[in-house]
Amino acid sequence: MYNKQFPCCPYYMNQAAHPSFNANWRNTIQSFAAISGTITMIEDFYPTQDDESAGCYKLMSLESIERGPVNFVISPGTYFVDHEMVVAGDEVTGFFDANAPALLIYPPQYPAIVMAKNTENQNVTVDYFDYLLISSDGNLKLNIAESTEIILTNDQAFNRYPGNRNLIVVYGPTTKSIPAQTTPYKIIVLC
Repeated sequence: MYNKQFPCCPYYMNQAAHPSFNANWRNTIQSFAAISGTITMIEDFYPTQDDESAGCYKLMSLESIERGPVNFVISPGTYFVDHEMVVAGDEVTGFFDANAPALLIYPPQYPAIVMAKNTENQNVTVDYFDYLLISSDGNLKLNIAESTEIILTNDQAFNRYPGNRNLIVVYGPTTKSIPAQTTPYKIIVLC
């Protein structure tokens, strides 16, 4: 029996048993990365040539202290924390999927999943939190209080336990323990 895909190999190979041939072997869990910086420019971005998407996408250029110039593609699905309008000169943090393929261009360009305007008394993180509400890197544990608002991205109430999900967490001070613990002001569940 010959393997039709590889004519030089006369032996049958069960492709599902080998991760190098299996399309589902890659890690499908999103791993979020963040870049903070000052907005230098916001302009229209055209992902396709058709008129339907004209004006729906924006290209936001940041000047980051750690990484230099960075571009974020803002789509209609990008979530802005507190639905804040941002302009050039604002300090923001952009979150993107670190496992997603990226264009090899300079400056780097990432599709933004979440954007947050930086404020002095408020921290924002986007991460996967397990059933104990500990972040995937093990650096932050959430303690939910009655005052914690738990919502969806469309501002509707989320009535289930938020563990084992990707969350946008808006919080204030943390403890100096390992992991740091906080009582969040708001949790937005990314469904």
